Amino acid sequence: MAQKMSNLEQEKISCSICLDLLKDPVTIPCGHSYCMNCIKINWDGENQRRIHSCPQCRKTFRRRPVLKKNVTLAALVEDLKKTGLQAAPADHCYAGPEDVACDVCTGRKMKAAKSCLSCPASYCQNHLQPHYDAPPLKKHKLVDPSKNLQENVCSRHDEVMKIFCRTDQQCICYLCSMDEHKGHETVPAAAERTKKQKELQVSRREIHQRIQDQEKDLKLLQQDLTAINVSADRAVEDNDKICTELILLIEKRSSDVKQQIRSQQETEVSRVKDLQEKLEQEITELKRIDVELEQLSKTEDHNQFLYNYPSLSALSESTHSSSINTWTVDDVLNLRDKLQGFLRDTWKNILQPLNKVGVLWPKTEPTTRAGLLRYSQEITLDSNTAHRYLLLSKNNRKVTLMEKPQLYSDNPDRFARWWQVLSIQSLTGCCYWEVEWGGEEVYVAVAYKNISRAGTSQDCVFGFNNKSWALHCEEKAYTFWHNSVKTPISGPFSSTIGVYLDQRAGLLSFYSVSRTMTLLHRVKTTFTQPLHAGIWLSDDGDSAEFVKLK
Repeated sequence: MAQKMSNLEQEKISCSICLDLLKDPVTIPCGHSYCMNCIKINWDGENQRRIHSCPQCRKTFRRRPVLKKNVTLAALVEDLKKTGLQAAPADHCYAGPEDVACDVCTGRKMKAAKSCLSCPASYCQNHLQPHYDAPPLKKHKLVDPSKNLQENVCSRHDEVMKIFCRTDQQCICYLCSMDEHKGHETVPAAAERTKKQKELQVSRREIHQRIQDQEKDLKLLQQDLTAINVSADRAVEDNDKICTELILLIEKRSSDVKQQIRSQQETEVSRVKDLQEKLEQEITELKRIDVELEQLSKTEDHNQFLYNYPSLSALSESTHSSSINTWTVDDVLNLRDKLQGFLRDTWKNILQPLNKVGVLWPKTEPTTRAGLLRYSQEITLDSNTAHRYLLLSKNNRKVTLMEKPQLYSDNPDRFARWWQVLSIQSLTGCCYWEVEWGGEEVYVAVAYKNISRAGTSQDCVFGFNNKSWALHCEEKAYTFWHNSVKTPISGPFSSTIGVYLDQRAGLLSFYSVSRTMTLLHRVKTTFTQPLHAGIWLSDDGDSAEFVKLK
Protein backbone atom coordinates (compact mmCIF):
# COMPACT_ATOMS: atom_id res chain seq x y z
CA MET A 1 0.00 0.00 0.00
CA ALA A 2 2.83 2.32 0.92
CA GLN A 3 4.43 1.62 -2.44
CA LYS A 4 1.24 2.58 -4.28
CA MET A 5 0.99 5.82 -2.36
CA SER A 6 4.60 6.60 -3.16
CA ASN A 7 3.96 6.12 -6.90
CA LEU A 8 0.96 8.42 -6.70
CA GLU A 9 3.01 11.02 -4.93
CA GLN A 10 5.73 10.74 -7.57
CA GLU A 11 3.23 11.61 -10.29
CA LYS A 12 2.08 14.66 -8.35
CA ILE A 13 5.58 16.02 -7.79
CA SER A 14 6.98 15.29 -11.27
CA CYS A 15 7.61 18.04 -13.79
CA SER A 16 5.42 17.55 -16.87
CA ILE A 17 8.11 19.16 -19.01
CA CYS A 18 11.20 17.11 -18.11
CA LEU A 19 9.19 14.25 -16.53
CA ASP A 20 11.68 14.10 -13.68
CA LEU A 21 11.27 14.95 -9.98
CA LEU A 22 10.73 18.66 -9.49
CA LYS A 23 13.90 20.67 -9.06
CA ASP A 24 13.42 24.05 -7.36
CA PRO A 25 9.65 23.64 -7.85
CA VAL A 26 7.56 26.72 -8.65
CA THR A 27 3.78 27.04 -8.94
CA ILE A 28 2.34 29.32 -11.59
CA PRO A 29 -1.03 31.15 -11.26
CA CYS A 30 -3.09 28.36 -12.83
CA GLY A 31 -1.93 25.98 -10.08
CA HIS A 32 0.42 23.72 -12.04
CA SER A 33 3.97 23.23 -10.85
CA TYR A 34 7.21 22.90 -12.80
CA CYS A 35 10.95 22.93 -12.34
CA MET A 36 11.99 26.58 -12.22
CA ASN A 37 14.50 26.09 -15.01
CA CYS A 38 12.07 24.11 -17.22
CA ILE A 39 9.33 26.73 -17.15
CA LYS A 40 11.83 29.57 -17.70
CA ILE A 41 13.17 27.87 -20.84
CA ASN A 42 9.62 27.25 -22.02
CA TRP A 43 8.55 30.86 -21.57
CA ASP A 44 11.80 32.18 -23.04
CA GLY A 45 10.85 30.38 -26.22
CA GLU A 46 7.41 31.98 -26.17
CA ASN A 47 8.77 35.52 -25.77
CA GLN A 48 8.99 35.91 -29.54
CA ARG A 49 5.20 35.67 -29.73
CA ARG A 50 4.75 37.61 -26.47
CA ILE A 51 2.60 34.81 -25.14
CA HIS A 52 3.08 32.99 -21.86
CA SER A 53 0.97 29.90 -21.24
CA CYS A 54 0.81 26.81 -19.08
CA PRO A 55 2.26 23.77 -20.95
CA GLN A 56 -0.47 21.59 -19.44
CA CYS A 57 -3.76 23.53 -19.46
CA ARG A 58 -2.68 26.13 -22.06
CA LYS A 59 -3.98 29.02 -19.94
CA THR A 60 -2.34 32.25 -21.10
CA PHE A 61 -1.09 35.17 -19.01
CA ARG A 62 -0.89 38.76 -20.19
CA ARG A 63 2.24 39.33 -18.14
CA ARG A 64 4.95 36.86 -17.45
CA PRO A 65 4.32 35.55 -13.90
CA VAL A 66 6.97 36.06 -11.27
CA LEU A 67 8.41 32.67 -10.27
CA LYS A 68 8.83 31.85 -6.56
CA LYS A 69 10.03 28.59 -5.09
CA ASN A 70 7.29 26.36 -3.64
CA VAL A 71 8.81 25.47 -0.28
CA THR A 72 6.28 22.72 0.52
CA LEU A 73 6.83 20.88 -2.74
CA ALA A 74 10.58 21.24 -2.39
CA ALA A 75 10.44 19.60 1.08
CA LEU A 76 8.26 16.75 -0.25
CA VAL A 77 10.68 16.12 -3.06
CA GLU A 78 13.58 15.95 -0.64
CA ASP A 79 11.69 13.42 1.51
CA LEU A 80 11.07 11.18 -1.52
CA LYS A 81 14.69 11.37 -2.53
CA LYS A 82 15.69 10.14 0.92
CA THR A 83 13.46 7.05 0.50
CA GLY A 84 15.45 6.14 -2.59
CA LEU A 85 12.39 6.22 -4.87
CA GLN A 86 12.78 7.38 -8.46
CA ALA A 87 10.25 9.50 -10.20
CA ALA A 88 11.78 9.07 -13.66
CA PRO A 89 9.87 6.71 -15.92
CA ALA A 90 11.31 3.43 -17.13
CA ASP A 91 13.88 3.60 -19.95
CA HIS A 92 11.48 2.02 -22.41
CA CYS A 93 9.27 5.12 -22.10
CA TYR A 94 11.97 7.36 -23.51
CA ALA A 95 12.20 7.92 -27.27
CA GLY A 96 14.93 5.99 -29.05
CA PRO A 97 16.54 6.72 -32.46
CA GLU A 98 13.73 4.89 -34.27
CA ASP A 99 10.88 6.30 -32.16
CA VAL A 100 8.80 9.44 -32.62
CA ALA A 101 9.68 11.83 -29.79
CA CYS A 102 7.32 14.19 -27.97
CA ASP A 103 7.73 17.73 -29.34
CA VAL A 104 6.90 19.34 -25.95
CA CYS A 105 9.31 17.45 -23.71
CA THR A 106 12.59 19.19 -22.89
CA GLY A 107 15.76 17.39 -21.98
CA ARG A 108 15.39 13.67 -22.53
CA LYS A 109 12.24 13.26 -24.60
CA MET A 110 9.49 10.71 -24.08
CA LYS A 111 7.96 8.55 -26.77
CA ALA A 112 5.03 10.14 -28.53
CA ALA A 113 1.66 8.51 -27.91
CA LYS A 114 -0.12 10.38 -30.72
CA SER A 115 0.59 12.87 -33.46
CA CYS A 116 -1.79 15.74 -34.17
CA LEU A 117 -2.35 16.57 -37.83
CA SER A 118 -3.87 19.92 -36.92
CA CYS A 119 -1.06 21.29 -34.72
CA PRO A 120 1.05 19.60 -36.27
CA ALA A 121 3.08 18.04 -33.45
CA SER A 122 3.61 14.79 -31.58
CA TYR A 123 2.82 14.36 -27.88
CA CYS A 124 3.65 11.90 -25.12
CA GLN A 125 0.84 10.66 -22.90
CA ASN A 126 1.28 13.48 -20.38
CA HIS A 127 1.39 16.31 -22.91
CA LEU A 128 -1.44 14.78 -24.92
CA GLN A 129 -3.96 15.27 -22.12
CA PRO A 130 -5.01 18.82 -23.17
CA HIS A 131 -6.23 17.36 -26.48
CA TYR A 132 -8.68 15.27 -24.50
CA ASP A 133 -9.67 18.00 -22.02
CA ALA A 134 -9.69 21.34 -23.88
CA PRO A 135 -12.78 21.70 -26.17
CA PRO A 136 -10.90 23.50 -29.02
CA LEU A 137 -8.27 20.76 -29.05
CA LYS A 138 -10.79 17.92 -29.05
CA LYS A 139 -11.57 18.71 -32.69
CA HIS A 140 -7.97 18.08 -33.76
CA LYS A 141 -7.18 14.96 -35.76
CA LEU A 142 -5.04 12.56 -33.71
CA VAL A 143 -3.19 9.70 -35.45
CA ASP A 144 -0.54 7.18 -34.54
CA PRO A 145 2.90 8.74 -33.98
CA SER A 146 4.39 9.91 -37.28
CA LYS A 147 7.78 11.32 -38.23
CA ASN A 148 6.37 12.84 -41.41
CA LEU A 149 4.21 15.59 -39.92
CA GLN A 150 6.23 18.33 -41.56
CA GLU A 151 5.25 16.92 -44.94
CA ASN A 152 1.70 18.05 -44.11
CA VAL A 153 2.88 21.69 -43.72
CA CYS A 154 3.14 23.95 -46.74
CA SER A 155 6.80 24.93 -47.14
CA ARG A 156 5.82 28.25 -48.68
CA HIS A 157 3.10 29.47 -46.30
CA ASP A 158 3.86 27.38 -43.20
CA GLU A 159 0.21 26.26 -43.08
CA VAL A 160 -1.26 22.79 -42.74
CA MET A 161 -2.21 21.44 -46.16
CA LYS A 162 -5.87 20.43 -45.93
CA ILE A 163 -6.82 20.91 -49.59
CA PHE A 164 -6.14 18.66 -52.61
CA CYS A 165 -5.63 20.18 -56.06
CA ARG A 166 -6.97 17.72 -58.62
CA THR A 167 -5.55 19.79 -61.47
CA ASP A 168 -1.96 19.39 -60.24
CA GLN A 169 -2.59 16.22 -58.20
CA GLN A 170 -1.01 17.52 -54.99
CA CYS A 171 -1.93 18.64 -51.47
CA ILE A 172 -1.95 22.40 -50.84
CA CYS A 173 -2.87 24.86 -48.06
CA TYR A 174 -5.77 27.33 -48.27
CA LEU A 175 -3.34 30.18 -49.17
CA CYS A 176 -2.04 28.16 -52.13
CA SER A 177 -5.61 27.72 -53.37
CA MET A 178 -5.92 31.49 -53.59
CA ASP A 179 -2.49 32.01 -55.12
CA GLU A 180 -0.73 29.77 -57.67
CA HIS A 181 -3.57 27.22 -57.67
CA LYS A 182 -6.31 29.78 -58.18
CA GLY A 183 -8.93 28.55 -60.64
CA HIS A 184 -7.84 24.94 -60.26
CA GLU A 185 -10.23 22.12 -59.31
CA THR A 186 -9.74 21.75 -55.55
CA VAL A 187 -11.49 19.65 -52.93
CA PRO A 188 -10.90 18.97 -49.23
CA ALA A 189 -8.11 16.46 -48.75
CA ALA A 190 -10.48 14.28 -46.73
CA ALA A 191 -12.95 14.13 -49.64
CA GLU A 192 -10.20 13.18 -52.08
CA ARG A 193 -9.00 10.55 -49.63
CA THR A 194 -12.51 9.06 -49.55
CA LYS A 195 -12.59 8.90 -53.34
CA LYS A 196 -9.14 7.38 -53.59
CA GLN A 197 -10.02 4.95 -50.80
CA LYS A 198 -12.87 3.59 -52.92
CA GLU A 199 -10.54 3.21 -55.90
CA LEU A 200 -8.04 1.47 -53.65
CA GLN A 201 -10.67 -1.01 -52.53
CA VAL A 202 -11.55 -1.78 -56.15
CA SER A 203 -7.86 -2.37 -56.92
CA ARG A 204 -7.53 -4.61 -53.90
CA ARG A 205 -10.54 -6.65 -54.97
CA GLU A 206 -8.98 -7.09 -58.41
CA ILE A 207 -5.69 -8.13 -56.81
CA HIS A 208 -7.45 -10.59 -54.51
CA GLN A 209 -9.30 -12.08 -57.48
CA ARG A 210 -6.07 -12.47 -59.40
CA ILE A 211 -4.45 -14.08 -56.37
CA GLN A 212 -7.34 -16.54 -56.11
CA ASP A 213 -7.13 -17.34 -59.83
CA GLN A 214 -3.40 -17.88 -59.66
CA GLU A 215 -3.71 -20.00 -56.53
CA LYS A 216 -6.23 -22.17 -58.38
CA ASP A 217 -3.80 -22.50 -61.29
CA LEU A 218 -1.02 -23.32 -58.84
CA LYS A 219 -3.16 -26.01 -57.24
CA LEU A 220 -3.99 -27.52 -60.63
CA LEU A 221 -0.31 -27.43 -61.55
CA GLN A 222 0.56 -29.26 -58.34
CA GLN A 223 -2.06 -31.89 -59.16
CA ASP A 224 -0.57 -32.26 -62.64
CA LEU A 225 2.89 -32.63 -61.13
CA THR A 226 1.70 -35.38 -58.80
CA ALA A 227 -0.08 -37.17 -61.63
CA ILE A 228 3.03 -36.95 -63.81
CA ASN A 229 5.23 -38.52 -61.14
CA VAL A 230 2.73 -41.29 -60.39
CA SER A 231 2.19 -42.12 -64.08
CA ALA A 232 5.91 -42.09 -64.82
CA ASP A 233 6.70 -44.37 -61.86
CA ARG A 234 4.03 -46.86 -62.93
CA ALA A 235 5.22 -46.77 -66.53
CA VAL A 236 8.81 -47.50 -65.44
CA GLU A 237 7.65 -50.43 -63.31
CA ASP A 238 5.53 -51.86 -66.14
CA ASN A 239 8.39 -51.40 -68.59
CA ASP A 240 10.86 -53.23 -66.32
CA LYS A 241 8.43 -56.11 -65.81
CA ILE A 242 7.58 -56.49 -69.52
CA CYS A 243 11.21 -56.22 -70.62
CA THR A 244 12.28 -58.87 -68.11
CA GLU A 245 9.59 -61.26 -69.39
CA LEU A 246 10.54 -60.45 -72.97
CA ILE A 247 14.22 -61.17 -72.39
CA LEU A 248 13.43 -64.55 -70.78
CA LEU A 249 11.13 -65.50 -73.65
CA ILE A 250 13.67 -64.46 -76.30
CA GLU A 251 16.37 -66.49 -74.59
CA LYS A 252 14.12 -69.57 -74.56
CA ARG A 253 13.16 -69.12 -78.22
CA SER A 254 16.80 -68.61 -79.13
CA SER A 255 17.74 -71.88 -77.46
CA ASP A 256 14.97 -73.74 -79.34
CA VAL A 257 16.07 -72.29 -82.67
CA LYS A 258 19.71 -73.28 -82.03
CA GLN A 259 18.74 -76.88 -81.30
CA GLN A 260 16.57 -77.10 -84.41
CA ILE A 261 19.28 -75.60 -86.61
CA ARG A 262 21.96 -77.98 -85.28
CA SER A 263 19.70 -80.96 -85.89
CA GLN A 264 18.99 -79.89 -89.44
CA GLN A 265 22.67 -79.17 -89.88
CA GLU A 266 23.71 -82.78 -89.26
CA THR A 267 21.09 -84.08 -91.70
CA GLU A 268 21.82 -81.70 -94.51
CA VAL A 269 25.61 -81.57 -94.41
CA SER A 270 25.82 -84.89 -96.23
CA ARG A 271 23.38 -83.69 -98.89
CA VAL A 272 25.40 -80.54 -99.42
CA LYS A 273 28.58 -82.49 -100.13
CA ASP A 274 26.79 -84.50 -102.81
CA LEU A 275 25.72 -81.31 -104.51
CA GLN A 276 29.12 -79.65 -104.43
CA GLU A 277 30.27 -81.19 -107.68
CA LYS A 278 27.20 -80.03 -109.60
CA LEU A 279 27.52 -76.59 -108.10
CA GLU A 280 31.13 -76.30 -109.24
CA GLN A 281 30.00 -76.96 -112.79
CA GLU A 282 27.37 -74.28 -112.56
CA ILE A 283 29.97 -71.87 -111.17
CA THR A 284 32.19 -72.47 -114.19
CA GLU A 285 29.27 -71.72 -116.50
CA LEU A 286 28.39 -68.58 -114.56
CA LYS A 287 31.96 -67.32 -114.81
CA ARG A 288 31.83 -67.71 -118.59
CA ILE A 289 28.63 -65.71 -118.75
CA ASP A 290 30.15 -63.10 -116.48
CA VAL A 291 33.05 -62.62 -118.91
CA GLU A 292 30.62 -62.12 -121.78
CA LEU A 293 28.60 -59.63 -119.72
CA GLU A 294 31.76 -57.70 -118.91
CA GLN A 295 32.61 -57.47 -122.59
CA LEU A 296 29.04 -56.38 -123.35
CA SER A 297 29.27 -53.64 -120.67
CA LYS A 298 32.26 -52.17 -122.50
CA THR A 299 30.44 -52.04 -125.84
CA GLU A 300 30.07 -48.43 -126.96
CA ASP A 301 27.31 -49.20 -129.47
CA HIS A 302 24.04 -48.66 -127.59
CA ASN A 303 21.94 -50.57 -130.05
CA GLN A 304 24.29 -53.56 -130.00
CA PHE A 305 24.26 -53.50 -126.19
CA LEU A 306 20.48 -53.50 -126.00
CA TYR A 307 20.20 -56.23 -128.64
CA ASN A 308 22.54 -58.70 -126.90
CA TYR A 309 21.65 -57.90 -123.29
CA PRO A 310 18.42 -59.96 -123.01
CA SER A 311 20.09 -63.19 -124.17
CA LEU A 312 23.02 -62.81 -121.79
CA SER A 313 21.16 -61.53 -118.75
CA ALA A 314 18.51 -64.27 -118.76
CA LEU A 315 20.11 -66.79 -116.43
CA SER A 316 18.74 -70.27 -116.15
CA GLU A 317 17.40 -71.13 -112.74
CA SER A 318 19.72 -73.18 -110.58
CA THR A 319 18.62 -76.75 -110.17
CA HIS A 320 20.20 -77.04 -106.78
CA SER A 321 19.71 -73.75 -104.94
CA SER A 322 16.14 -74.39 -103.90
CA SER A 323 16.95 -77.73 -102.40
CA ILE A 324 19.79 -76.23 -100.44
CA ASN A 325 17.90 -73.19 -99.14
CA THR A 326 14.70 -74.95 -98.22
CA TRP A 327 15.92 -76.49 -94.97
CA THR A 328 17.33 -73.24 -93.49
CA VAL A 329 15.86 -70.12 -95.06
CA ASP A 330 12.17 -71.04 -94.79
CA ASP A 331 12.50 -72.26 -91.26
CA VAL A 332 14.49 -69.23 -90.16
CA LEU A 333 12.16 -66.84 -91.97
CA ASN A 334 9.14 -68.43 -90.30
CA LEU A 335 10.79 -68.11 -86.94
CA ARG A 336 11.74 -64.50 -87.70
CA ASP A 337 8.19 -63.60 -88.69
CA LYS A 338 6.81 -65.16 -85.56
CA LEU A 339 9.36 -63.32 -83.43
CA GLN A 340 8.66 -59.98 -85.09
CA GLY A 341 4.93 -60.43 -84.55
CA PHE A 342 5.57 -61.27 -80.94
CA LEU A 343 7.77 -58.18 -80.52
CA ARG A 344 5.15 -55.92 -82.10
CA ASP A 345 2.46 -57.14 -79.70
CA THR A 346 4.84 -56.91 -76.76
CA TRP A 347 5.99 -53.36 -77.53
CA LYS A 348 2.38 -52.25 -77.79
CA ASN A 349 1.95 -53.41 -74.21
CA ILE A 350 5.11 -51.54 -73.24
CA LEU A 351 4.06 -48.29 -74.89
CA GLN A 352 0.52 -48.38 -73.54
CA PRO A 353 1.45 -47.43 -69.93
CA LEU A 354 3.95 -44.89 -71.22
CA ASN A 355 1.17 -43.07 -73.06
CA LYS A 356 -0.55 -42.51 -69.74
CA VAL A 357 2.12 -39.96 -68.89
CA GLY A 358 0.17 -37.62 -71.19
CA VAL A 359 -0.78 -35.60 -68.10
CA LEU A 360 2.32 -33.61 -68.94
CA TRP A 361 -0.04 -31.58 -71.12
CA PRO A 362 -3.00 -29.72 -69.61
CA LYS A 363 -6.41 -31.31 -69.99
CA THR A 364 -8.04 -27.92 -70.40
CA GLU A 365 -6.87 -24.55 -71.65
CA PRO A 366 -5.56 -22.19 -68.90
CA THR A 367 -8.06 -19.48 -67.97
CA THR A 368 -5.66 -16.74 -66.80
CA ARG A 369 -2.62 -15.01 -68.29
CA ALA A 370 -0.51 -16.39 -65.45
CA GLY A 371 -1.63 -19.88 -66.44
CA LEU A 372 -0.86 -19.25 -70.11
CA LEU A 373 2.60 -17.89 -69.30
CA ARG A 374 3.56 -21.30 -67.91
CA TYR A 375 3.70 -22.46 -71.53
CA SER A 376 5.47 -19.37 -72.93
CA GLN A 377 7.53 -20.13 -76.04
CA GLU A 378 10.31 -17.91 -77.35
CA ILE A 379 9.74 -17.32 -81.06
CA THR A 380 12.40 -16.28 -83.60
CA LEU A 381 11.78 -15.83 -87.31
CA ASP A 382 13.51 -17.86 -90.03
CA SER A 383 15.31 -15.53 -92.44
CA ASN A 384 15.36 -18.33 -95.03
CA THR A 385 11.55 -18.12 -95.28
CA ALA A 386 11.19 -14.30 -95.20
CA HIS A 387 9.94 -12.55 -98.35
CA ARG A 388 12.59 -10.25 -99.82
CA TYR A 389 10.68 -7.09 -98.83
CA LEU A 390 10.57 -8.12 -95.15
CA LEU A 391 13.23 -6.75 -92.79
CA LEU A 392 14.03 -8.87 -89.71
CA SER A 393 15.41 -7.13 -86.60
CA LYS A 394 15.77 -7.50 -82.82
CA ASN A 395 17.50 -10.87 -83.15
CA ASN A 396 14.90 -11.97 -85.72
CA ARG A 397 11.97 -11.39 -83.33
CA LYS A 398 10.59 -8.39 -85.29
CA VAL A 399 9.54 -8.15 -88.94
CA THR A 400 8.77 -4.94 -90.90
CA LEU A 401 7.49 -4.52 -94.48
CA MET A 402 9.90 -2.26 -96.39
CA GLU A 403 9.66 -0.34 -99.67
CA LYS A 404 12.86 -1.88 -101.04
CA PRO A 405 13.96 -5.55 -101.15
CA GLN A 406 16.52 -6.91 -98.70
CA LEU A 407 19.72 -8.69 -99.70
CA TYR A 408 18.58 -12.24 -99.04
CA SER A 409 20.17 -15.25 -100.74
CA ASP A 410 18.14 -17.57 -102.95
CA ASN A 411 16.40 -20.26 -100.95
CA PRO A 412 13.61 -22.69 -101.90
CA ASP A 413 11.99 -22.12 -98.47
CA ARG A 414 11.52 -18.37 -99.13
CA PHE A 415 8.02 -17.01 -99.78
CA ALA A 416 8.23 -15.69 -103.32
CA ARG A 417 4.94 -13.79 -103.79
CA TRP A 418 3.31 -13.03 -100.44
CA TRP A 419 4.90 -10.87 -97.71
CA GLN A 420 5.09 -13.73 -95.22
CA VAL A 421 7.60 -15.36 -92.86
CA LEU A 422 7.64 -18.46 -90.63
CA SER A 423 9.33 -19.14 -87.30
CA ILE A 424 12.39 -21.30 -86.85
CA GLN A 425 10.75 -23.14 -83.95
CA SER A 426 8.65 -26.21 -84.64
CA LEU A 427 5.70 -26.00 -82.23
CA THR A 428 4.47 -29.19 -80.60
CA GLY A 429 2.65 -29.81 -77.35
CA CYS A 430 1.48 -26.71 -75.46
CA CYS A 431 2.89 -23.29 -76.43
CA TYR A 432 1.96 -19.66 -75.76
CA TRP A 433 3.38 -16.51 -77.35
CA GLU A 434 2.41 -12.88 -77.85
CA VAL A 435 2.72 -10.66 -80.93
CA GLU A 436 2.82 -6.86 -80.70
CA TRP A 437 1.74 -5.44 -84.06
CA GLY A 438 1.58 -2.00 -85.64
CA GLY A 439 0.45 -0.42 -88.90
CA GLU A 440 -2.67 -0.86 -91.01
CA GLU A 441 -3.27 -4.62 -90.91
CA VAL A 442 -1.34 -7.72 -89.85
CA TYR A 443 -2.09 -11.45 -90.03
CA VAL A 444 -0.98 -13.51 -86.98
CA ALA A 445 -0.86 -17.13 -88.11
CA VAL A 446 0.27 -20.71 -87.60
CA ALA A 447 1.07 -23.06 -90.49
CA TYR A 448 2.57 -26.40 -91.39
CA LYS A 449 6.15 -26.23 -92.61
CA ASN A 450 5.22 -27.79 -95.97
CA ILE A 451 2.92 -24.89 -96.97
CA SER A 452 3.66 -23.79 -100.56
CA ARG A 453 6.17 -20.98 -101.00
CA ALA A 454 6.08 -20.07 -104.71
CA GLY A 455 3.36 -18.92 -107.11
CA THR A 456 0.33 -16.70 -106.67
CA SER A 457 -2.19 -19.36 -105.74
CA GLN A 458 -3.97 -19.46 -102.41
CA ASP A 459 -1.93 -22.52 -101.45
CA CYS A 460 0.79 -20.07 -100.36
CA VAL A 461 -1.37 -17.64 -98.35
CA PHE A 462 -1.85 -17.92 -94.58
CA GLY A 463 -5.49 -18.73 -93.82
CA PHE A 464 -6.51 -19.53 -97.41
CA ASN A 465 -5.71 -23.27 -97.40
CA ASN A 466 -5.98 -26.29 -95.12
CA LYS A 467 -2.37 -25.94 -93.98
CA SER A 468 -2.65 -22.64 -92.12
CA TRP A 469 -4.81 -20.64 -89.67
CA ALA A 470 -4.65 -16.83 -89.44
CA LEU A 471 -6.13 -13.96 -87.41
CA HIS A 472 -6.45 -10.77 -89.48
CA CYS A 473 -5.90 -7.74 -87.20
CA GLU A 474 -7.10 -4.25 -88.11
CA GLU A 475 -7.65 -1.18 -85.95
CA LYS A 476 -11.41 -1.64 -85.80
CA ALA A 477 -11.99 -5.32 -86.56
CA TYR A 478 -10.70 -8.88 -86.33
CA THR A 479 -11.27 -11.66 -88.87
CA PHE A 480 -10.28 -15.33 -88.68
CA TRP A 481 -9.33 -17.23 -91.84
CA HIS A 482 -8.86 -20.95 -92.53
CA ASN A 483 -9.14 -22.79 -95.84
CA SER A 484 -10.51 -19.55 -97.43
CA VAL A 485 -13.41 -19.47 -94.93
CA LYS A 486 -13.86 -16.03 -93.34
CA THR A 487 -15.14 -15.70 -89.74
CA PRO A 488 -15.81 -12.15 -88.43
CA ILE A 489 -14.79 -11.70 -84.77
CA SER A 490 -15.81 -9.09 -82.21
CA GLY A 491 -13.61 -8.12 -79.31
CA PRO A 492 -11.70 -5.27 -77.67
CA PHE A 493 -8.96 -3.71 -79.78
CA SER A 494 -5.40 -4.38 -78.65
CA SER A 495 -2.00 -4.02 -80.29
CA THR A 496 -0.92 -7.23 -78.57
CA ILE A 497 -2.29 -10.64 -79.60
CA GLY A 498 -1.75 -13.74 -77.48
CA VAL A 499 -1.70 -17.18 -79.15
CA TYR A 500 -2.17 -20.45 -77.25
CA LEU A 501 -1.53 -23.75 -79.07
CA ASP A 502 -2.07 -27.29 -77.80
CA GLN A 503 -0.89 -29.21 -80.84
CA ARG A 504 -1.67 -32.63 -79.41
CA ALA A 505 -5.19 -31.69 -78.32
CA GLY A 506 -5.86 -29.80 -81.57
CA LEU A 507 -6.58 -26.53 -79.75
CA LEU A 508 -5.68 -23.04 -81.08
CA SER A 509 -6.80 -19.83 -79.31
CA PHE A 510 -6.25 -16.13 -80.01
CA TYR A 511 -6.45 -13.50 -77.24
CA SER A 512 -6.64 -9.71 -77.04
CA VAL A 513 -4.00 -8.78 -74.44
CA SER A 514 -4.18 -5.53 -72.47
CA ARG A 515 -4.82 -5.06 -68.75
CA THR A 516 -7.09 -8.07 -69.07
CA MET A 517 -7.15 -11.13 -71.31
CA THR A 518 -10.08 -11.49 -73.72
CA LEU A 519 -10.59 -14.61 -75.83
CA LEU A 520 -11.16 -13.60 -79.46
CA HIS A 521 -11.46 -16.96 -81.21
CA ARG A 522 -10.84 -20.65 -80.49
CA VAL A 523 -10.28 -23.46 -83.00
CA LYS A 524 -10.77 -27.17 -82.19
CA THR A 525 -9.37 -29.43 -84.90
CA THR A 526 -6.80 -32.16 -85.52
CA PHE A 527 -3.25 -31.09 -86.31
CA THR A 528 -1.43 -33.73 -88.34
CA GLN A 529 2.01 -32.09 -88.23
CA PRO A 530 4.07 -29.78 -86.03
CA LEU A 531 3.21 -26.10 -86.60
CA HIS A 532 5.23 -22.93 -87.09
CA ALA A 533 4.27 -19.38 -86.06
CA GLY A 534 3.79 -17.05 -89.03
CA ILE A 535 3.31 -13.37 -89.89
CA TRP A 536 1.75 -11.85 -93.03
CA LEU A 537 2.08 -8.07 -93.53
CA SER A 538 -0.04 -6.04 -95.97
CA ASP A 539 1.26 -2.45 -96.27
CA ASP A 540 4.57 -0.60 -96.13
CA GLY A 541 5.52 0.11 -92.53
CA ASP A 542 3.44 -2.71 -91.05
CA SER A 543 5.36 -4.56 -88.37
CA ALA A 544 5.02 -7.39 -85.88
CA GLU A 545 7.24 -8.34 -82.96
CA PHE A 546 7.24 -11.50 -80.88
CA VAL A 547 7.29 -10.27 -77.28
CA LYS A 548 9.86 -11.63 -74.83
CA LEU A 549 7.76 -13.15 -72.06
CA LYS A 550 9.07 -13.47 -68.50
